Amino acid sequence: MMGGMTTAHLPAGLSTPDLTDWASSQPAADGPFGPVTQAVSAFLVRGQELAGQLPDARAAISEVLNGARDAYLRSHAAGLYDALTGRCARPLRVEDLVYRAATAVPGLAPTPAEMDAERGRMLADKEGIEFAQGLLVSHVLALPRAGRHLVESMLRPVPAAFAQLDRLRATGSADLGPVRITRRGRAGVLEITNPKHLNAEDDVTLDLTECAVDMILLDPDIEVGVIRGGVVEHPRYPGTRVFGSGINLTRLYHGRIDFLFYLVRDLGYVNKIYRGITLADADGQPQHRPERDAIEKLWIAAVERYAVGGACQLLHVIDHVIASRGSRLFLPARKEGIIPGASNLRLPRFVGDRAARQAIFSGREWTAGEPDAALLCDEVVQPSEMDAALDARIEALTNSGLVNAAANRSALRAGQEPLDLFREYMATFSVEQARCHLSPALVRNLEVFWNARERRL
Repeated sequence: MMGGMTTAHLPAGLSTPDLTDWASSQPAADGPFGPVTQAVSAFLVRGQELAGQLPDARAAISEVLNGARDAYLRSHAAGLYDALTGRCARPLRVEDLVYRAATAVPGLAPTPAEMDAERGRMLADKEGIEFAQGLLVSHVLALPRAGRHLVESMLRPVPAAFAQLDRLRATGSADLGPVRITRRGRAGVLEITNPKHLNAEDDVTLDLTECAVDMILLDPDIEVGVIRGGVVEHPRYPGTRVFGSGINLTRLYHGRIDFLFYLVRDLGYVNKIYRGITLADADGQPQHRPERDAIEKLWIAAVERYAVGGACQLLHVIDHVIASRGSRLFLPARKEGIIPGASNLRLPRFVGDRAARQAIFSGREWTAGEPDAALLCDEVVQPSEMDAALDARIEALTNSGLVNAAANRSALRAGQEPLDLFREYMATFSVEQARCHLSPALVRNLEVFWNARERRL
């Protein structure tokens, strides 16, 4: 048994026999998929019931529960994934995967109802049930066949993109609320407009951003994608644009941003910018085509004022970065206490391993226009010159056609980050980010460095 419980783990006054009898009854994980799954599920459900009855012992019970989940998934993640996807015949997004698994194997992951309750709690008060999601996804991604299928399933366009596409093609623009698309010549400009929070990303913007990326990639009249921050309302920057300030730390502190946010973001729209999208056959099944046959386009970033956290992470998958002079580029991973997306994988390719470690562990910043920032920026212009620079770059990239663009991007990825390397990275990221998201250190960091106690939604 993994993570067993003894009376030393139990607070005084609790029903020790009930807990120890349950903990000692953990079923073996090896054996046929069906019987083991049924036995493990019964064990997990009983443990969750005990946790509800004995909240003072919840941490100790959760340790045993997660040990049982880990042991089960080590032996049966492949069988479970095959059961949920018809042996990889049906595409499943990561959010669908965890909830279908919760139905198929009660206790293995939180249900939608359990997550609704968890979402209503402040980050400091969460019960930690999302760790099971990170554990499940990590085990699936660690499997070459199942993990690759999951990554490729996340590269399919979301249905909302098809529903909105005709409007974009007819009018040249689409207003999705906090995300807008405007056709600018042969480019599609994706503008993130979350002005109250300096264009931070959160649970409100995430799905709409992925929809917008899909629309730009699907629109045949658009040859190049552009990402730009909208005009913000902050008193320090009235009437100016900000590229992005990373994850919305206020909503994170108040518990509104789920752990799945990190996985959906990096397996979803960020990876679509980097790898393109794959379509489906007429019957709705994914086309199992080589990665190089995906629909992909070149992307430009227009960085103004700040590219913080997640916004800085985007620069690692962008083909051409234009920054206004003096813009600050940095990853506040140390002060936040979370993993900065796939930057641990990608940033060393741009700035070298030593500088990447300085950025992630010690908060090193880059300032556009200074010599070392040239490793992250292709052009540096005065703020007043950004629009002209964008137009010139769009023209330069599109005036002779883009027949070879996808081929060159694919060739670069083959040497730098093939899909299986990304899959293996995300397998580690999934479980380690879950630990970070649920750590008391994250709450403390938000209070110390962000003054989160005083901020309101």
